[in-house]
Amino acid sequence: MKRTMLMAVLGLGLAAPAFADLALATSKNCMSCHAVERKVLGPSFKDIATKYKDDKGAANTLANKIIKGGSGVWGPVPMPANNQVSEADAKKLAAWVLSTK
Repeated sequence: MKRTMLMAVLGLGLAAPAFADLALATSKNCMSCHAVERKVLGPSFKDIATKYKDDKGAANTLANKIIKGGSGVWGPVPMPANNQVSEADAKKLAAWVLSTK
């Protein structure tokens, strides 16, 4: 019984950051155009993580795109600027997107 409880607590602890950043993505309206596992208007977060997996500067690149917007990387639909997202939140979101498997 104690082992089961310990495993449950550890599992929640490991999942908490993922849920927290999903909540941040939702609060910043990222989920209006993106989803974790499937393309919506923009690419899925998993596809983004795959595309940038070997790029050492990807976190900074994505954080800048989150704030300033971008176009041409995923097709003709541009990503609008998100001026309401702080630099700290953009970096947190970029790190979370890149960590999706």
